[in-house]
Amino acid sequence: MTIAAGAPPTHTRPAELARGLLTGGVIGASLTAFISGCVVGKTLLIVLGLALPTAYGLAFVLATQPRRAREAAVVPRTALALIEDREVSGSEASDVPVRFELSVVPDDAPAFRVELRQDVNRVELADYRPRGVVVVEYPPDRPWKGRLVRRPTPQWEERAAGALLDSVPGPVLKAEEQTGCAGGLLTLLGLLLGVAAVLVPFRADLFDSREDARATSEPAVSTTSFDITSTSSTSTSTTTVTSATGTVSLGPGRSMLGQGELRRAVESLTQGADKGQALTLVVQDRLLTVVFAPTGMPTPGFDPRSLPYDRIPGLVEKARSAPGVGAPRSWQLTADGVTGGLTLRITATGDRGSTTLEADGQGNVR
Repeated sequence: MTIAAGAPPTHTRPAELARGLLTGGVIGASLTAFISGCVVGKTLLIVLGLALPTAYGLAFVLATQPRRAREAAVVPRTALALIEDREVSGSEASDVPVRFELSVVPDDAPAFRVELRQDVNRVELADYRPRGVVVVEYPPDRPWKGRLVRRPTPQWEERAAGALLDSVPGPVLKAEEQTGCAGGLLTLLGLLLGVAAVLVPFRADLFDSREDARATSEPAVSTTSFDITSTSSTSTSTTTVTSATGTVSLGPGRSMLGQGELRRAVESLTQGADKGQALTLVVQDRLLTVVFAPTGMPTPGFDPRSLPYDRIPGLVEKARSAPGVGAPRSWQLTADGVTGGLTLRITATGDRGSTTLEADGQGNVR
């Protein structure tokens, strides 16, 4: 094939732009389908997210197979070339990218100027100085895809060593550089269209799943009682008082070990005149439960307001740090006066076991 000097490379730019749009769409649709399928638990979306890029890749290979076969069938041509210019790009690797501008002088075709890009080892850069003669190999129909032959045959090496070449005038053949932002914008547009193509048909499932997840993540307090005296709630706690029991549930981010939290919770349950004595009091990190003594009956009990509030955090910490507990996970304080005297039992549970600490009504460990 004869190459006219300065013949421009041929490109199907509209096809490249369309391919960029389609590629963006496939990327957006497949990623959105796969992630959405994992969120809402739809197998169809997960399969679609995996099958879409696979099908697109297979279609691309099949569509470009004839062109690649034609290019592979072209016999490359070997020629001598004069290095007109050399530009080395910065790189920390041993092979650095180099842009060469060459005057190529084939034996049986017109000479031409061409621009090639090739990685060259730093040690070999001295062999490719401007005005030096090298051996190149290139496809006749796409000379800008040629390469410098690093280890030519002895015959070509001898010819290069004794050759005197002149510069070839005229324009430089080189691969067309993509200019402007049209390609990037079309790829981004395809990405957005692919995302919309998945979100719009399945928006009901996605948003319903989001609402369900939000509803299940909120703590719920359910109390069943035969004789409910009063129930009150705030944004951070819920208090329920019946004739026999009382409970206080704290909201997220709060703990009964916080400053004054346990005292306020107990006082909110003992405001009534008939709520003075308690049989049992159980405290967990965010939950307080009090079993009141029956009104008018001579049963043993204790005043929950007499607890040693200031010493309880220290007792819990002592139990949680006891040997054999490991990393603490939960704790529970049980106070009862059934035996006549107030007894405190603190149980701490960790990843290696649990331990129980016992103290009197003043918080002294027994």
